[in-house]
Amino acid sequence: MNASRAHVWLEGLGDWAWPGRPHPAEALPLPPSWVPALPPRLEPAAAVAGQAGSIASRRRATPRRLLITGLLSALAAVCCALALKGSLTVDGILGKRAAGRPAPAELSGVASTAPALASLPALVSVSHDSAGSSIDRASFASTSLAGEGSFLVYLPPGYASTTSRYPVLYLLHGRNGHATSFLEVGIQESLDRLIARGAIPPVIAVMIQDRSTLNNWRDLGRRRSATYVVEVQELVDRMLPTIPTRAARAIAGSSIGGYGAMHVALANPNRFAVVESWLGFFNGLGRELRADRPIISRLGLQAFLYGAAADPVADPEQDPAFAAELRAAGARAHSAIYAGGHSLEKVSEHLDKMLVFAGRSLRAAERRSSLEEAQRRAAQEAAERRLRPAS
Repeated sequence: MNASRAHVWLEGLGDWAWPGRPHPAEALPLPPSWVPALPPRLEPAAAVAGQAGSIASRRRATPRRLLITGLLSALAAVCCALALKGSLTVDGILGKRAAGRPAPAELSGVASTAPALASLPALVSVSHDSAGSSIDRASFASTSLAGEGSFLVYLPPGYASTTSRYPVLYLLHGRNGHATSFLEVGIQESLDRLIARGAIPPVIAVMIQDRSTLNNWRDLGRRRSATYVVEVQELVDRMLPTIPTRAARAIAGSSIGGYGAMHVALANPNRFAVVESWLGFFNGLGRELRADRPIISRLGLQAFLYGAAADPVADPEQDPAFAAELRAAGARAHSAIYAGGHSLEKVSEHLDKMLVFAGRSLRAAERRSSLEEAQRRAAQEAAERRLRPAS
């Protein structure tokens, strides 16, 4: 990389290297002290001790015991399913699909095996601001990650004194990044300001924490980071007063989180109505997009993709090219290439525009969903009238 392309890398977006290009030599320090650290585990000591005992017992188990236990468990599950006259599926056996949960079509893609937690984690208050919004945090034992999962939550002004339900914006950080990157670029202040002036509806924003590797937001081995995103989404719908529909969910990410947002949205086309990529890339996502064409054509998808002209990491020409592919599939997709490079300053500079796009797109998706539901009900009522016997 020549001197004119020299670049200062920011930890929050991640310092991963684009294939075939040199790794950045310099990174800025970690976030300032006022930024909250990753949330600690919330399990009481007794629960941790119980988990340790369980792990120890598994280590002492013999292959014969494991085989017998597995056979007995499988037999019991089949018997339960038959007794309940249900299908021999995980949902049928475990009864995971409670009232109000997503229909089977919504469980497509990388997240079809996202587990349900027996108990919900506690939200721990991190901070409040003068506008009345707050930042909370939660951590939980994630099956998708085979370890701890955690996220930060923005709760809008008036949240504690209303019975309203909210749309949700999910945010994915970059490699070697952290969920607090979004606080660093001022997302709390931006959301406060935009909500106060009516530019966007009140929303909940969920900033998800993944590992720090080149494999963020992908399912590889035991750590299924793409499935983890939907594990968090389903958990948030159980914990908070969300509007639990596709039309009320948006997902966005910066750097490799931009790739992750597009990957998760395309792998789960029945879950997210809006997707944004900030300084991201789209390698290998063409197949997912082609598979989604019937769903996108039927349900629609709002998308905004932007890159930076001097970005030595993510090729900015991918943004208009992939936006064109999205439009060909039936999405309303926009793209832009801004001046500058790969930095948190670039994300902060365009943050308000991206939040306004997400908020307005969620409103449009909700209107479309409401209209389609009204048309469906009208058609159903008309069909029922035709079937009624003449008096």
